[in-house]
Amino acid sequence: MAVSSSVHPEARRLKAAIVGTGSIAREAHLPALQELQSDVETVAAFDIDTDAVAAFCADGSIPHAYTDYDTMLTEQRPDFVVICTPPAVHREQTVAALRAGAWVLCEKPPCPSLADFDAIEAAEGAGGPYAAIVFQHRFGSGAGHVRNLLAEGAMGRPLVAHCQTTWYRDAAYFAVPWRGRWETEGGGPTMGHGIHQMDLLLDLLGPWSEVRAMAGRLVHDVETEDVSTALVRFENGAMATVVNSVLSPDEVSRIRIDCERATVELTHLYGYSNANWRITPAPGVSPEEAGAWRDMGEDVPSSHLAQMRSFVADVAAGRRPASSGAGGRTSLELIAGLYKSAFTDTTVHAGEIGPGDPFHRSLHGGAPGWAPAGAAEEVSL
Repeated sequence: MAVSSSVHPEARRLKAAIVGTGSIAREAHLPALQELQSDVETVAAFDIDTDAVAAFCADGSIPHAYTDYDTMLTEQRPDFVVICTPPAVHREQTVAALRAGAWVLCEKPPCPSLADFDAIEAAEGAGGPYAAIVFQHRFGSGAGHVRNLLAEGAMGRPLVAHCQTTWYRDAAYFAVPWRGRWETEGGGPTMGHGIHQMDLLLDLLGPWSEVRAMAGRLVHDVETEDVSTALVRFENGAMATVVNSVLSPDEVSRIRIDCERATVELTHLYGYSNANWRITPAPGVSPEEAGAWRDMGEDVPSSHLAQMRSFVADVAAGRRPASSGAGGRTSLELIAGLYKSAFTDTTVHAGEIGPGDPFHRSLHGGAPGWAPAGAAEEVSL
């Protein structure tokens, strides 16, 4: 059931509900919704922990606390929900919200497999509700400016790129029961950490065509990888290296794109502002033209607020958010391709992982040495 025809921000505020009350909900999503309170009323929160949801609602001045998800959807009928729970329940909670007529903004990773994502897409309405993924790095002013420069060809063809998410996570981080497991997290740093930088790279360079990858389990006692590397070719001919790690004490997130007439580089950790971008012109580019490239306008940092503002506007207008549907699937498809390439020692082409492929049903694909015990037989059924 769509809300596009009945929701008008000038008539009433949209009703929102928060699903899961952990740190990302408390530190990112609730403040974003509060910042947008002239357009949004946060009417409810859900968590399986009674004390946690009660404290969250008290601290956030949210009127209704629930420990039954379906009851919350039925009684409050929110226009949209923000899902902040572990990945294993994202598909179930997203589909339930869509069927109840609520739009969805879901934290990454969106779900543990392409099959799950396809099920979410199938539950969307023809004109909404839609389910979007939290990819907040698309929404900073720097990314928007560089995206336009690349789309216009101002800096020439993109040729060579590098995408780096090298972070550090210790054993205590993986002591949380759902982390480092295929069933509950979907993957390691490729899925749970590097997805943000890879998504931004795809948003800037466009569709990928093939990937060749390696993955390792070098330090942590986990089911998934703790490091991966990949070579990616894009449809426009550009070639990129991708590194995802949770073994790197000197933490950094970086994207670099070398074009015919300039190099663009973004260096940050968990979020960026205009100052984190650098554009270096090639010899022969005039100072005036280079200056225009470097002028990114008003500084809008990448943030949950920036994406939430865009998402709320999409819900009110009844239009598909950029990180939903095909716009959300592209990053998950690259990750699935990266895992398949790494675990089968093959080159994987865009579009080849569909129903019937073991990597469509699970990102480990039942691969020996990577799949949990008994999972290979389940995937092959």
